[in-house]
Amino acid sequence: MAKGTVPTRDELLAFIRESATPVGKREIARAWGLKGDQRIALKELLRDLRDSGDIAADRAKTFRDPAALADVAVLEIVRVDDDGHLIAVPQRHDEAKDGPPPHIEVATTAARGGPAPAVGDRVLANLKRRGKTSYEARVIRRLGSGPRKILGLYEEPAGRNGLGLVTPTDRKLRGSFDVRPADRNGAQPGDIVWIEATGGSLARRARVVERIGAMSDPRTVSLIAIAANDIPVDFPPAALAEAERARAAPLGHRLDLRGTPLVTIDGEDARDFDDAVFAEADPDHPGGWRLVVAIADVAWYVRPDKPLDHAAYRRGTSVYFPDRVVPMLPEALSNHWCSLVPGEDRPVLAVEMWIDAEGHLKRHRFHRAMMRSAARLTYTRVQRAIDGTPDSEIAPLMERTIRPLYGAFRILLKARQRRGALDLDLPERQVTLAPDGRIAEIGVRVRLDSHRLIEEFMVLANVAAAQALEQRHVSCLYRVHDQPDAAKLEALREFLGTLGLALAPGPRLRPADLDRVLKAVEDKPVARLVNETMLRSQSQAVYSPDNLGHFGLALARYAHFTSPIRRYPDLVVHRALIAAYGLGEGGLPDADKGRFAEFGEHLSMCERRAVAGERAAMDRYVAAYMAAHVGATFPGRVTSVTRFGMFASLDATGADGLIPIRSLGQEFFRHDEGRQLLVGERTGETYGLGDRLQLKLVDADVATGGLLFEIADVIERVERSALPGGGRAFRQKQGRPRRPVAQRGQRQDKRSRRRN
Repeated sequence: MAKGTVPTRDELLAFIRESATPVGKREIARAWGLKGDQRIALKELLRDLRDSGDIAADRAKTFRDPAALADVAVLEIVRVDDDGHLIAVPQRHDEAKDGPPPHIEVATTAARGGPAPAVGDRVLANLKRRGKTSYEARVIRRLGSGPRKILGLYEEPAGRNGLGLVTPTDRKLRGSFDVRPADRNGAQPGDIVWIEATGGSLARRARVVERIGAMSDPRTVSLIAIAANDIPVDFPPAALAEAERARAAPLGHRLDLRGTPLVTIDGEDARDFDDAVFAEADPDHPGGWRLVVAIADVAWYVRPDKPLDHAAYRRGTSVYFPDRVVPMLPEALSNHWCSLVPGEDRPVLAVEMWIDAEGHLKRHRFHRAMMRSAARLTYTRVQRAIDGTPDSEIAPLMERTIRPLYGAFRILLKARQRRGALDLDLPERQVTLAPDGRIAEIGVRVRLDSHRLIEEFMVLANVAAAQALEQRHVSCLYRVHDQPDAAKLEALREFLGTLGLALAPGPRLRPADLDRVLKAVEDKPVARLVNETMLRSQSQAVYSPDNLGHFGLALARYAHFTSPIRRYPDLVVHRALIAAYGLGEGGLPDADKGRFAEFGEHLSMCERRAVAGERAAMDRYVAAYMAAHVGATFPGRVTSVTRFGMFASLDATGADGLIPIRSLGQEFFRHDEGRQLLVGERTGETYGLGDRLQLKLVDADVATGGLLFEIADVIERVERSALPGGGRAFRQKQGRPRRPVAQRGQRQDKRSRRRN
């Protein structure tokens, strides 16, 4: 900065954009030491920049970057981050038009002696810029709380003189809201709607602000989950236009893998194919293998800081429902240029990996490459082929592709078992839809060796990516799975003790210690229960620049590399590898190298949002399917015991529901939390974890996804003494002979259909 000289256009623009607060002409003139005619020249230059839209001016005659927020703004506090900081967004921010909201951290100091701000508050605040898209906000005054939005089912019960009723879809929200005819906003009975509470906490009145869809339409099930979890659906026009402009990538300096018979292996219902695999014996090392994992080169098409990149970052991940996908990328990319369809040239980021006979990763090498998939295979077809019945398409690939893949897989599987990775066996529910969108069947997805083959190849590629970035001394967005905390471990240890299972003492365990417990019960009635409880004891996996290792996989380093078409963290890792290896365009820009903590926080939140939406939709699909079977009985097993009842899961569908304690009859049952039992005070009769019951379906609420059961009979009680380790036995006290539950008094829940 030369004193006494009028700044150039670029110098002035940089000064204004880099300023933490808006600056006026006087501050600019003082910074450059301008006087007399120089101030006139400065005024003209500022006018040109303002007229061109490069800077913005306000009434106080101060100038700022037009992308920056004003120094005073109205904010809405939307959440608390993992560190306990309040996070806000500008009140009138339109993401479709303005892109992702800036990161605004609110100081929690109370304004003018009033109460400290909280989530849901609107505040007037001073903003201080801390980075290109981050600010610190200090509250000037609290403006009040914004209207509370609630998702619910709108109905018009008889005898209410046209007064509507909205029952929340969230089971945690008790009670309903009255809606006057003037406030129903076109809603019809049976609609799922957004409402805003208008009558305070006692009046329970509301008005309809948006209609989501009719509950009778099967497609509404996933729409409820999308709306309730605020999952972004529509792409901004600029992002769609950018995706439509995509064209075939040139071969250029890419490694040519088109002669290598790489194949994709996915489920029958897969909608995109972004990973391909190949293996061959390593002639230089007996028993060793050379593996190739090729991943769609999304970084070639999605460039940093462009509209498509902003839209993908906002989503963070694709979200999968039985009837639809909410993709991270528009279909022009996810189903076309970034989908490894057979017989078509596709750009990929490929990693070659060499393993020894023990499955150790000896070396790896990353390339930008061009491939041509030899076949689009499915898990069931590949499994049938390796079991001896290949179909006509797979038969020619058996010797060159399929058998080598399984040869390498067996080595990797043994290595996994040796390092003691945690191998939870939890059935995954699968919904099959009829052509009209209604549910044809609900069952459990079969897990095959072909599934595990792909998983092991992807795990190895993810390890290689993390190693490669560390070797190049480049920041990495790790997939972190920390050890279970001490409190969760102690709770798990107590639970296993009630089943006669011992867990090694101490606050730090190895995954192998937990896996031994799983192996001990794999053929026992409580196997699923132990697996589910073990899962709940684990820390949540997150994305972070700090490498804490992956406890569940028993790996020292791990990064998601294998699916950038549907996970933004993988795209970050691709860009980091491209920059680290000098592989051409689309690498990680310098501006993003300091944002890994921000990336980790946002993308972990996006993943939690997607998982919550998928789980909620699955619960509602199951409830919709079961609604046609109210009154029928099904075998199931107790999965959780609480003071207000038990939760049970049906054998055939995996459907979960509540058995209210009030449905157990006139006996008073005490909750024995330590032993996870309900114990009858008078008879000593017990119900506990793992007990198999014949359950009658009493209610299925599609709007909330809740199921209500009562016990028709006891099929089998868990014999604790038969479990590994002997264990303490659960013995019933002597009492009068047990009668069927249906004969032990009338149900007490006829007056209400609400969930406990």
